[in-house]
Amino acid sequence: MIHRASGDSARVEHLGPYAIESLIDPEEEAAGTFYRVTIAAGQRTRVSYHRVAEEYYYVLSGYGTAILDGREYALAAGDFLRLPPGTTHGFVAGYEPLVMLDIHTPGSRPDRDVYFIDGPPPEGFS
Repeated sequence: MIHRASGDSARVEHLGPYAIESLIDPEEEAAGTFYRVTIAAGQRTRVSYHRVAEEYYYVLSGYGTAILDGREYALAAGDFLRLPPGTTHGFVAGYEPLVMLDIHTPGSRPDRDVYFIDGPPPEGFS
């Protein structure tokens, strides 16, 4: 069992336009990984995909655009996305930060099962 209070700045990694708060530590990981992802207002992420992990996003606050397999989808608080392995995805935040819960099954971390389609990975990813 894990109970973790939100907002612990020591748990947040800044990777390009992402601020990623890991809600489960690698040694606690079993069937998945769980993150609170924040994309700063007006920022665009690079397009990536996962070969193994299925990914689920739930928009907690803000608004923006998801770019999924080259198509744009408007995002707002309460929206849900399910991305099967191989789905290319990127995000653009609106005029306020876009904050999402991000779940991968099986787990994915910045150092595994993340592939960028437009060049080398951003700093912090490998």
